Amino acid sequence: MLLFLTDLQNKKMTSGEEDFLSAIVPLLKLLSLTLIGLVLAHRKTQIIPKDTFKLLSKLVFALFLPCLIFTHLGKSITLKNITQWWFIPINVLISTAVGCILGILVVIICRPPPEFTRFTIIMTAFGNTGNLPIAIIGSVCHGDKNLFGPECKQNGVAYVSFAQWVAVILVYTLVYHMMEPPMENYEIVGEEGEEHEQQPSDEACKPLLVEAEWPGIEDEEIKNSKTPLIARIFKTSSSVSQIALPDIEQTVEGSGNSPKPIRCLATPRVVRKIGIVAEQTPIWNILQPPTIASLFAIIVGMVPGIKNFVFGYDAPLSFVSDSLEILAGAMVPSVMLILGGMLAEGPGDSKLGIRTTIGIIVARLLILPLLGIGVVVLANKLHLLVDGDEMYKFVLLLQYTTPSAILLGAIASLRGYAAATHSSSNHVD
Repeated sequence: MLLFLTDLQNKKMTSGEEDFLSAIVPLLKLLSLTLIGLVLAHRKTQIIPKDTFKLLSKLVFALFLPCLIFTHLGKSITLKNITQWWFIPINVLISTAVGCILGILVVIICRPPPEFTRFTIIMTAFGNTGNLPIAIIGSVCHGDKNLFGPECKQNGVAYVSFAQWVAVILVYTLVYHMMEPPMENYEIVGEEGEEHEQQPSDEACKPLLVEAEWPGIEDEEIKNSKTPLIARIFKTSSSVSQIALPDIEQTVEGSGNSPKPIRCLATPRVVRKIGIVAEQTPIWNILQPPTIASLFAIIVGMVPGIKNFVFGYDAPLSFVSDSLEILAGAMVPSVMLILGGMLAEGPGDSKLGIRTTIGIIVARLLILPLLGIGVVVLANKLHLLVDGDEMYKFVLLLQYTTPSAILLGAIASLRGYAAATHSSSNHVD
C-alpha cells in the first residue's frame, strides 16, 4: 500500500512538472524570437534598419499570414464544421462586451484625461485576435509531443481565422468611430464646412507600430478619416447640419407639386444622419489580404470537389498548396521579430498616465482572463462547445488573454486621435 501511494505521488509530481513545462516552454520560444528582433533593431546595434522591419511587416500582412490562413483553414473547414464552430465568433462578441464594461470601470477608477476616455475603453475591450494567437498556437504545436495531437496547428489556426471576421468588422465600425478626434480640436470655417487639420508627421518619424498590423494604413485615403464625423453630424449647430444634410423639400421647389406629400415622404432627419455615418464607415477595409484568404478558404473548404482538387496528397493542385504552406512557415518567426523591433523603439512619450496604464493592464491581462475562464466553463456545461476538442476550448480562452490589438494604434493614427494633445507622436500606446 505504501509503495502504491509513493508511486502515485511520484506520478502526480511528474505530471505537474510536465504541465508546467508544457505551459512555459512555448512562451519561452516566443520570447526568444522577440528578443532576437529586439537585438537586431536596437538603437545601439542597428544590425537591421527600421525600413527592413517595415518591409517584413508588409510581407507578413500580404503574403505569409494569408498563406497560413488559406492552407490551414481550407483543410479543416467543412459545412458541418461551420455549424459546430458558431460559438467562436459569439465568444469574440462576449469578450469584447465584457472588456468594454471593464474599460468603463477603469475610466471610473483611474480617471484618465478626458481626451483618453474612449481610448482607455477601446484598449481594454479589444485584444489581439490575429497574429499573436496564431504565433502562440504555432509555438504550442511545435514538435510532435504537443498536448493537442497531430492536427494541433491546423485546427488552431482554423479556429483563430474563423473568428477574425467578427473582430475586424468591429474594428472598422465601432472602434473607427470611437477613435474619431474630439470636436473641440478642429475649427469649422467657411460655408462649405472646411476644417483645419494637423499635418501628418514625417515618414521617418512614424513608428513601426503603425506599419505592423496594417502596412500603408496612413496612405489610405478614407474620406473624413481625420475629422470628428459623428460629433459634427449629431452635435453641431443647425447651420452645419443643414449644410451636411440638405432638406429634401428644397430640392423640389418650383416643380409645381404640392410640398405636403413630399414632406410626408421625406426621411426623418435622425435616419438620414445615421445613413451618412454608415456611408462614411470604411467597412470595405475588412477586405484585406488575411480576410480575403479566409473567405477563399471557407469557399474552397465547403465545396468537396474544389477541396479535393486543391488539398490532399493526390490533388492536382497539391504543389500549389504545398508552396503556400512553405511560405506560411515564415509567418510566426516574422511576427515575433517585428514585435521585438517595436519594443526596441521604446515606450515614447505618453499623457495617458501610469495609473491608467496599469489599470488597463490589470483589467485586460488579469481580470478579463479570469472572467473568460468562467464563460468558457459555463458554455461547456451548457454543451455549447465541440465535445472532446481541447484546442477549441484553448482558442476560446485565448481570446480573453491576449494584450490590446496593435491595429488599435494604427486606427488611432489614421484618425489623428488626440493629435492636438500629443504633439510629439500621433499614438500613445
